Amino acid sequence: MALLGTMIKTLLAALLALGALALPAGAATFSMKRGLNLDQWVTWPTEDKWGERQAILPYPEWRKFLKEDDLEALKDAGLDFLRMPVDPAPFLSDRTAALRDDLYASVLDSARMINRAGLKVVVDLHLIPAGGNRKIGMSEVVHDPAIFDAYTELVRKMARTLAKEDPGQVALELMNEPLVDCDANGTNLWPDRQKQLFAAARASATRLTLVLTGGCYSNAESLAKIDPKAIADDNVIWTFHSYDPFLLTHQGASWAGDFIPYVTGLPYPLTAVPKAQLEMTLDTIRDRIRAEAPWARQSGLLTYLDELVATMDSPEKLLGVMDQPFRTVDAWAKANGVRPQDITLGEFGMIRKEYGNGFVMPAAYRAAYVRDMIARAEAHGFSWSVWSYGGAFGIVDAFDGEKAEPDVMDAIRHLPR
Repeated sequence: MALLGTMIKTLLAALLALGALALPAGAATFSMKRGLNLDQWVTWPTEDKWGERQAILPYPEWRKFLKEDDLEALKDAGLDFLRMPVDPAPFLSDRTAALRDDLYASVLDSARMINRAGLKVVVDLHLIPAGGNRKIGMSEVVHDPAIFDAYTELVRKMARTLAKEDPGQVALELMNEPLVDCDANGTNLWPDRQKQLFAAARASATRLTLVLTGGCYSNAESLAKIDPKAIADDNVIWTFHSYDPFLLTHQGASWAGDFIPYVTGLPYPLTAVPKAQLEMTLDTIRDRIRAEAPWARQSGLLTYLDELVATMDSPEKLLGVMDQPFRTVDAWAKANGVRPQDITLGEFGMIRKEYGNGFVMPAAYRAAYVRDMIARAEAHGFSWSVWSYGGAFGIVDAFDGEKAEPDVMDAIRHLPR
């Protein structure tokens, strides 16, 4: 019996060794390289319509406009995955009580549609602010304990919905850009909340790769505050977002604070035009601030503009601004034993046109910015996904049936494969 016991232990040790070879420590089941974010809403049905099957389904709404041929074209362009934003608000709304199971089933169908096109998919739970007659958004979820508990249950059910899919083809991102731990008081609430969401998802889906992030809009500095060892699981991908320099990437965006809406016409990089031309553009922005901004804010906004321009008015300075998030994440990864292939730049991009705004960012600037960001991500060994298919940042579609200029997609098509 002793000999038999020894033989069994030896066999088990050999099997464990083989398993270790097959699944290296720290390896996520899901892998990705080059991706694109799909649209979240196109027609934005108001919450009073969410109980109507024809208004809310199929879900997400892009399925009313995109067909498998459109997705296959993205694969042909050299992409291997799509990040699929799913607005959780309808799952938390009383309006959809009778359609709740259909919503989960429709998300699953959408993921499968992407897989059929030959692309992997990250199902991204993508909260946005509440507003109008929309009752629940990011602020309500992160600040109201009862709503956060309901969101945690949503995460559990979404993981259960995806649990039987091929884990090499589907992953789940638990929350996009959590708006928490941004205040000057140094709060650190997100790590525990993320662990709660992680536990809920993992209890329902043992094989599914889960995508985790830092707080405060998923910026690099917030990811660097996360202790990855606090998540006792190797099947994880870590994500961060970067739109640096924000002054250039969000020009004219009416929803991006009280400064950016006045800023349009700046080139990428600032040195792409003669200095005299750049000064004329800056003078136009200054005149707009003086004419349109509240009097009490004008001086501060003008100073802020000059300060931001001074941080990027040479190639060396711009390089430093754009490199900083990557250096931060790279240092965090090395300090914590996180492999580069388990890190993704989940969002980046440059605005094309704010809805209703006459200014259109020249396509050559957008393509140059995307190329530069891709080069940075790939130099560090990180995967990436551009924001986004359509809308203000669209690289395929724009607004109201309009197509975006092909420059950004052409830049992606011409990447070495």
